[in-house]
Amino acid sequence: MSQKPFTFKQFTVNQNNCAMKIGTDGVLLGAWASIKKQPFAILDVGSGTGIIALMLAQRSNAEVIDAIEIDADAYEQCVDNFEQSPWGDRLFCYHASLEEFANEIDDEYDLIISNPPFYSEDFKTENTSRDTARFQDAMPFQHLLECSVKLLAKNGSFCVVIPFKEEEKFIALAQHFSLYPNHILHVKGNPTTEVKRSLIEFSFIENNVLTNELIIETERHQYTPEYIELTKEFYLKM
Repeated sequence: MSQKPFTFKQFTVNQNNCAMKIGTDGVLLGAWASIKKQPFAILDVGSGTGIIALMLAQRSNAEVIDAIEIDADAYEQCVDNFEQSPWGDRLFCYHASLEEFANEIDDEYDLIISNPPFYSEDFKTENTSRDTARFQDAMPFQHLLECSVKLLAKNGSFCVVIPFKEEEKFIALAQHFSLYPNHILHVKGNPTTEVKRSLIEFSFIENNVLTNELIIETERHQYTPEYIELTKEFYLKM
C-alpha cells in the first residue's frame, strides 16, 4: 500500500498514518453520493484520511461537513488533511466512536455517508489498525444503521458502499430502522467480472428503487466513459 500523498485536482490527501489508504470504494462513493437536495450539513462516518468529506466539500455548498474517526493516528491525519485543503473552514473531524457521537450530538445531518468496515470473515492480520479499519466487527452494520438513524434529518439521505454479497442483508436490516433504498449502483471491475460493490442511497421515504451498473475498466487502465465522467473532477489523469 502506498505511503505517498494522493494528489487530486483540487486537494492532496496524506495517508502515511492511516491503516486504510485511498481506494476506489471511497472515491466512487464521494463522487456518486447525490447532493441534489443541497445538503446544509454532511457527516462522514469512519472518515479515515478524510477523502469522502473532502470530495463532498469540493462538490457541494454544505456549510457543515463533519467527520468521525475512532483511530487516533487516522484522526490526526484527517484533521491535517482538512486543514491543508481549500475548505478547512467547513470541515471538522471528531475523535470519537459513532456511538459516543450519536449519543452526545443533538444536530441532524442532511446527508450521512460511510465507507464502513466490511470484512466479516474470521481472517485477521497482525496489523491491528488495519483490522479495525476493515473488519465489520469494529462497526457492525446494525450499529452503523442504528446510530445513523439518530443523526439523520427527516428528509435526509444515508449513503454507503458495501460488498455486493452483503446487499440483500443490509437492505433488510435497514428496513428495521425505517430506511429504504432509493438508488443503487452495482460496480464491476470489468465487463466479464461479477458485481463487486453496491453503492446504496437510503432515505426514510419508500420509493421505487433506481438501479444502475458501473463498469470501471474495459481492460487494464482503459477506463469506461461512465467511470471517467463520474471521477473526472477529482483524478488528475481523467
